Amino acid sequence: MWTRHHKKRKLGRLVMPLIAVAFLSYFGYHSIHGGYGLKATEQFDRQIVERQARLDELTKQRMILEKEVQLMSDGSLERDMLDEKARLALNMSRSDEIVIFHRAAN
Repeated sequence: MWTRHHKKRKLGRLVMPLIAVAFLSYFGYHSIHGGYGLKATEQFDRQIVERQARLDELTKQRMILEKEVQLMSDGSLERDMLDEKARLALNMSRSDEIVIFHRAAN
C-alpha cells in the first residue's frame, strides 16, 4: 500500500490570515471613504445645513408673496398696492411723478 507523505507548507498557514486581512482592509477602507462612509456622512451634514438655509430663505420669500397676494385679494383690495404692482409690471409712470419702489429685504 502506497502512502503519500507531504510536509506541511508555511504558505498554507498564511492563506486564511491573508484573506481575513484583505476583507478587513476592504471593508475598513470603504467604511471611511465609501459612498456611505464617514466622509460622505460629513458631506451629507454640510448639504443639510446649506439646504435648510435655502429652505428658510424661500419660506421667507413665500410669506412675503402671500402677504402681497392677501393685500390684493377681493375683500381688501388696496388701490396703492394694485397701482404699484401694475406700474412695476408695465414699467410705466407719468412724466410728472416720482416713483419710489420699496422692496422687501431678502
